[in-house]
Amino acid sequence: MSNETNSDEIPVEVLSENETDSSNKIEEFDNVDKNDDTSEDLSKLLELEKQKTLQFEEKLKHVLADFQNLSRKTQNDIETGVNSKINEFILDFLKIYDDFIRAKEVISESKINADGLNSILKNMESLMEKYNVKPIDALGEIFDPNFHEAISIISDPSLDDNTITKEIRKGYISHEKILRPTLVEISKKENDDKK
Repeated sequence: MSNETNSDEIPVEVLSENETDSSNKIEEFDNVDKNDDTSEDLSKLLELEKQKTLQFEEKLKHVLADFQNLSRKTQNDIETGVNSKINEFILDFLKIYDDFIRAKEVISESKINADGLNSILKNMESLMEKYNVKPIDALGEIFDPNFHEAISIISDPSLDDNTITKEIRKGYISHEKILRPTLVEISKKENDDKK
């Protein structure tokens, strides 16, 4: 074979690795110059996306806070509903308790053995204590319409006005809520201006 080249063949130039790398770098620089507008557009787009992300994060914080508030409110509503039903039951229970107290007084006056009745009353009182139901002590106190309901007035110059002289029906409180006020009799001083 001869060293002659065929006229149909295209001569191929073999480049070394260094030459190939530098030509690639030149192409990259050419592309950067051409894509300056594109890179600015991408920067703007990136900034927009960052702002959207911040807005979504802010909205997420608000939604989370709203959810926590709703959760607390729901829990409070449930507790209020349960306490309301318990208080309703206790009010019905107190009517029976009052009847037992009256029965005990009648039996005590009759000198009949009331041990069984006393035992029932102690059980009822322990049940009331378990549910934090406490009596409102009123005798000798000054009348307070938040805790007492006056159903009679007596005249007594030795006592201050509105002093409670008698408890007609015991009142009760549970968890700082008045279940029922104490029915009381209060005193009024005679008016000295009357002649």
